[in-house]
Amino acid sequence: MERSAPGEVRMSQAVQPAHANPRGELSAGQLLKWIDATACLAAERHAGVSCVTASVDDIQFEETARVGQVITIKAKVTRAFSTSMEISIKVIVQDMFTGIEKLVSVAFSTFVAKPVGEEKIHLKPVTLLTEQDHVEHNLASERRKVRLHHEDTFKNLMKENSNFDDPICDEEEGMVLTSGTSVQSIELVLPPHANHHGSTFGGQIMAWMETVATISASRLCRAHPLLKSVDMFKFRGPSAVGDRLVFNAIVNNTFQTCVEVGVRVEAFDCQEWSTGRGRHINSAFLIYNAVNDEEELVTFPRIKPVSKDDFRRYRGALARKRIRLGRKYVISHKEEVPLRVQWDISNQIKIYALEEHDILSVWVEKHVERPAHVTYHLLSDFTKRPSWDPHYVSCEVIDWVSEADQIYYITCPVVNGDKPKDLVVLVSRRRPLKDGGTYTVAMKSVIVPSVPPSPQYIRSEIICAGFLIHAIDSSSCTVSYFNQISASISPYFAGYLGGWSKSIEETAASCIQFLENATDDGLINIF
Repeated sequence: MERSAPGEVRMSQAVQPAHANPRGELSAGQLLKWIDATACLAAERHAGVSCVTASVDDIQFEETARVGQVITIKAKVTRAFSTSMEISIKVIVQDMFTGIEKLVSVAFSTFVAKPVGEEKIHLKPVTLLTEQDHVEHNLASERRKVRLHHEDTFKNLMKENSNFDDPICDEEEGMVLTSGTSVQSIELVLPPHANHHGSTFGGQIMAWMETVATISASRLCRAHPLLKSVDMFKFRGPSAVGDRLVFNAIVNNTFQTCVEVGVRVEAFDCQEWSTGRGRHINSAFLIYNAVNDEEELVTFPRIKPVSKDDFRRYRGALARKRIRLGRKYVISHKEEVPLRVQWDISNQIKIYALEEHDILSVWVEKHVERPAHVTYHLLSDFTKRPSWDPHYVSCEVIDWVSEADQIYYITCPVVNGDKPKDLVVLVSRRRPLKDGGTYTVAMKSVIVPSVPPSPQYIRSEIICAGFLIHAIDSSSCTVSYFNQISASISPYFAGYLGGWSKSIEETAASCIQFLENATDDGLINIF
């Protein structure tokens, strides 16, 4: 049996019928309780004092566990700050008959050390023993930045969304109201629900939230909801034994085969209960798929917002989807939910994202006040690209395959404190076959024996990318940029997709400025 790493805490649980849902699968709520307990024990092992859950990052569930199988949860501190710690959590399911193991989830949570009396806490640093420890230690700092800016990012995206009409809100046949998905439930916090600090166990609150959210999702789909992920959230305040916890859940929006359910939790002590004024202690957003009796994914109906709150929740779900899309590429998770989202940045730039079958693609459209053939010449010459694209440090031709096809060696800047990346790509350029057609500049990575990977760089890959240039009139054109994002270049896009960076917008604007300000003297007709 594999030995525990230093500082790692493990919990193993055999899935019993009492832990299962009606489908005979491990209840997601029960798993959340086990995850939170294991993470808490890892935090306290490092801190040497009591710790409480402060926040939980996105949790993605890749596999389910069934009755009779064994769940193993591994948790360890990846980085300690002054009074808080990031905990890495890995969940594995093992079939006892075959011995096959599968990854259920990888997640991160933040715990805060509770001082004893007036004693100040200053956590000791984490001992880094392996290369992977160093990688996670560096990434922990990036993830912390995302957490700290999460609320501001969400507010900014909601403000952006209010500046233009949402095409998804257009009327169409089959749209449904969400009022029928509203669920309310109440729980009295008893001693078995409390942790060893006397406060309501965070994992128990998460389990109760999952229960009401599942009921809400089932009212929309009339099928078996399957929890696929829990959005990042933080605990706003504590509750204790004797409190009444009121849970309110409702569907916010649907995205083809997945649905987002929002849950709000309020706590009441006896006095607050009599006056009806509770404390808002948590809000969470859970994303579900659903399957029918034939185990086929169910397509959810479109949501029809009616009230002001409906529109707020509807647009909030769109903003959170965009944030999740960027965040999960920071922590290298994938989610099989096809989605096409448009973000209007200005009258000149439109940005789209398409996620389908674990493939993420970005499409950027730009209006340029320059003739199509001039724009084509400028974008065809990749040696000019570092002058307008900050993602390119250098770009040089290493082989002329033909007049229309060249191979370039490209270097890129450092991201997340890692080594800089480099690329070897084939750039192919094609003029339209007839007037009014589209100019094409395509690129993809190739292997060139004379340019092997260098230890100074991380060799990266461009799967498929390029430009399409279409004339609007004799003096202007539309430029479309496409990139099918590979894992190696996703860090350059994650910030924008997540809403905490404007890298794509700024690069597109820089490209427009370059194209419109380039002098004719700088153009070289290579055809």
